[in-house]
Amino acid sequence: MMSAFLLLVLCSLAPAALSVPPRPPVRCGSDGDGDAGCVLSNAYGAWSSDRADCPVAAVAYPASERDVVAAVARASAGGMRVKAVSGFAHTIPKLACPGGGGNGSAASLLISTARYAGVEVDAAARTVTADAGAPLRAVIDAAEASGLSLPASPYWEGVSVGGAVSTGSHGSSWWGRGGALHDHVVRLSLVVPAGAADGWARVVPLAKGDALFPAALVSLGLLGVISKVTLALEPRFKRSVTYDYRDDSTFQDDFANHAARHEFADIAWYPSQHQAVYRLDDRAPLNATGDGVNDFIGFRSTLIAVSQGVRALETALEGSRNVKGKCAMATAEIAAKRLIGNGLRRKDGQPFTGYPVVGFQGKMQTSGSCARPPASSPLTACAWDPRFKGLFFYESTAIFSPARFRSFVLDVKKLRDLNPDGMCGVDVYNGLLVRFVRRSEAWLGQPEDSVVVDFNYYRAADPSAARLSQDVWEEVEQLAFVKHGARPHWAKNRMVAFRGVQGKYPGWARFAAAKRQLDPRGLFDSPWSEDVVGGKELSKDDGCALDGRCVCSEDRHCSPGQGYYCGTGLVFSEARVCRYSASQLV
Repeated sequence: MMSAFLLLVLCSLAPAALSVPPRPPVRCGSDGDGDAGCVLSNAYGAWSSDRADCPVAAVAYPASERDVVAAVARASAGGMRVKAVSGFAHTIPKLACPGGGGNGSAASLLISTARYAGVEVDAAARTVTADAGAPLRAVIDAAEASGLSLPASPYWEGVSVGGAVSTGSHGSSWWGRGGALHDHVVRLSLVVPAGAADGWARVVPLAKGDALFPAALVSLGLLGVISKVTLALEPRFKRSVTYDYRDDSTFQDDFANHAARHEFADIAWYPSQHQAVYRLDDRAPLNATGDGVNDFIGFRSTLIAVSQGVRALETALEGSRNVKGKCAMATAEIAAKRLIGNGLRRKDGQPFTGYPVVGFQGKMQTSGSCARPPASSPLTACAWDPRFKGLFFYESTAIFSPARFRSFVLDVKKLRDLNPDGMCGVDVYNGLLVRFVRRSEAWLGQPEDSVVVDFNYYRAADPSAARLSQDVWEEVEQLAFVKHGARPHWAKNRMVAFRGVQGKYPGWARFAAAKRQLDPRGLFDSPWSEDVVGGKELSKDDGCALDGRCVCSEDRHCSPGQGYYCGTGLVFSEARVCRYSASQLV
């Protein structure tokens, strides 16, 4: 089963200049500029709550803070629902959808920050100030050009600064201020609604130490529009990275020591393969030899035919219930990543030749070359681009107390030992990626030093289609969020992960009070953001568990017609999962 291997190798060989850039998240009608039937979608072409595009009545494209104020004032004066979105839109929950815009419903306004993207470095103060829509890559490059480095960033660079800060995006570190971008913010400004006497909108400047600063850091677009963000920088530095492949037998006991020993540590755990890949990632002296690049294989432009072929293969394996085929894919995937260093290169444009790979922080901290192709051609694109029906997957992200994480790992191992092949579906992607973030002062940030676990797995094109080993990943999901009390990442996850979320973030009440103060009319609310932050299960209907909109409690929430019935977990008896049973098929 060589398809996963071919995907990776062909990605590494495909010429970057022949790539299709991602489609813009906002698409409008004939005028093309925001007033003729616009729709919003995310980069994957499907949200976690539903798969429908978001209709909006109008879109504003500010290019300055004054324009942002004017846009918010327009919504405020008209009592319109309003949300902001960047030029990227990788958030999986439907947080950016304001509602309205179709079938005679209430008017809404979407504010796109795609044209509001200035970046200014203050070398003396060691800060960079970015407009909300500035791409993360532009901020990093500006800092590096001034002899400075941004110490933290998410692993995927295809985000805006405003979007990354407002959703709690992060890299990995328990050192210093930690791996979350918002914990390196020293100032920001919000544009919020106001009354007629104040021109219907006002700018609220906030700095570290201000009473509302912790609310604004991770605000989910619920307080207003982030306008400008100032981030702390450090003198430019290099990093040295090595991936160490180990047996996973002691993984649950040594993850904390690994994070304490290495500043930018992470661990990729492949449970079906009994492997854990430890990232040994630390600062290196500026005079250390190396001009390395982190060009993660999953974030490079992929030959469209290859991503379509891999998706077709995985779908065929799903349809034929061929779990052994998935396990073969997982084995090939891991072998290929090991062969090419997971995308690390000694120098841009050169293949991987061995460890360690040493390079400047700006080239090592994040990746995402498919988000910024130098030219356009119909040959390659991001592997998940919905226009080409390539990879399509769920992304679950659970954030644990370190003490609870050990128990979670042991439970997942028990589940694996009961059904070893059932774990292969996640190893076809990136296994369970384990990262580390520090305690945050943000009220919707992490209340303690935490362990973050991301795992991707197959999502059916048809929301009513059951999935191979569906019960395994539903039980893992409930082990994380129910038994072990993990907190959901705000920008990822299926909807079931957000049940009871307000009780998991101790700062929720203070955030809600700040929201009432800054947006008393609730103009930045929407039914979809309420589905996330409200923490309540969506209405249960036939098949609702198949796409993660509910946890089953009756067989009809699964798909008896396909042989999937609601049952209890194998390790966590309180879990309720959709499990295949050929014997019950009529």
